[in-house]
Amino acid sequence: MNAHLRRGACPGLWQPMATGDGLLARMTPTGATMSCQAFAALCIAARSCGNGVIEITSRGSLQIRGLTESSAQRFATAVGSIELPFCEGPPVLINPLAGLDPDEALDMSAIATELRRALAAADFSADIGPKVSIALDGGGVLHLDAVAADVRMRTEAGGACLVAVAGDAESATPLGAVATEHAVEAAMAIVRVVAAAGPAARARDIVAAHGAGAFRHAIAGILIDHARPPRRPAAEPIGTHALRDGSVAIGLGLAFGHADASALEELAHAAATAGAMGLRIAPGRALLVLGIPRYGAMRLAEVAQRLGFIVRAEDPRRKVIACAGAPICAAGEIATRALAPVLARMAAVAGAPMVHVSGCAKGCACPRSMPLTVVGMEGRCGVVVNGSARDEPVVILGPEALPDALSRVADAVRRMHAADENSAEVLSRLDRRQLARLMLGEATDA
Repeated sequence: MNAHLRRGACPGLWQPMATGDGLLARMTPTGATMSCQAFAALCIAARSCGNGVIEITSRGSLQIRGLTESSAQRFATAVGSIELPFCEGPPVLINPLAGLDPDEALDMSAIATELRRALAAADFSADIGPKVSIALDGGGVLHLDAVAADVRMRTEAGGACLVAVAGDAESATPLGAVATEHAVEAAMAIVRVVAAAGPAARARDIVAAHGAGAFRHAIAGILIDHARPPRRPAAEPIGTHALRDGSVAIGLGLAFGHADASALEELAHAAATAGAMGLRIAPGRALLVLGIPRYGAMRLAEVAQRLGFIVRAEDPRRKVIACAGAPICAAGEIATRALAPVLARMAAVAGAPMVHVSGCAKGCACPRSMPLTVVGMEGRCGVVVNGSARDEPVVILGPEALPDALSRVADAVRRMHAADENSAEVLSRLDRRQLARLMLGEATDA
């Protein structure tokens, strides 16, 4: 096994990263289905080789925590003996219900497989940065609009494959479209441009510095003019989804992105008993149990709820995004996983704003702006309003004062809320002084 990675790099199965609770291995799914038996075996390996904590990231990767120098190799060997659809190399993401969703425009699985092979064989593969990713969106109920990627491709019903770079569906720069048969060629050409800028380069860096001209030039021979597609309703993985064979998939959330391997193993056995064909991992820290007969869906959901999984889209725990934090993460300044359940109870109030709890200013769990961001600062909590973990906090509080402070903010948002106004817009009507006084419990007109 190679030496473990420095912080800031991307950990893999054979190259784990040092963290506060040992080594962390990350596994990128191909999008294919894992059998219930294989997933249960993975959970057993995670428990015997690590500390039993399994995470699903916002992008749909699987992370195993608490490995040691010796057990990490045993874990990788164990995973190699199990039939699991994970891959190395740049992440190539497809819809989590690819091939199963009756509403998808195209199953992108075959294109993804061809692209992974091409990337592995490319003469520039060593120059591709570890964080570079490609999203191949075949449409359907669980589309990839919210997933940021260096290269985005969205297939339309007519056969055109829309191409964009550097962002999610809203923020990415559109280039036009290519015919579906040219999708791999186009993706390779765009990744080549990124790789040529160096192993630390991302598509967003190139667009910010020079615009998207280099990307358009790289695919000019196959590029077709195409209007930007309309916005789609947000993809919601939690809940029941109809499949084309008449069965259903049940989408479950991992509270704050992590679960105990024993609970996941029990869930896998319950899924097998209910007749499931297997499981897939989904963006949004979710797990999909596939092929459940409709009559068994409610019973399995009850089992999942008993095990602590999120079974309802409106569960207040989904309003809190939390990284691992201290002491699990070596960079963490506050115990985010202790704070998250407390803040979720505050978030249960109707209209309460989303909260990101970040152990440090890197904001790994959520780099984007949020209505409320709590960032660890030498054991205390900086509170950022309508910003990210890197922005200047309005106030800095002790962890014990945080729940009451944010509850006062949630109450103010509820009182001030106007029709068609979200919490970020409500908070934008308050200046920093008003926000600080509100959180500190001082008299305010908010």
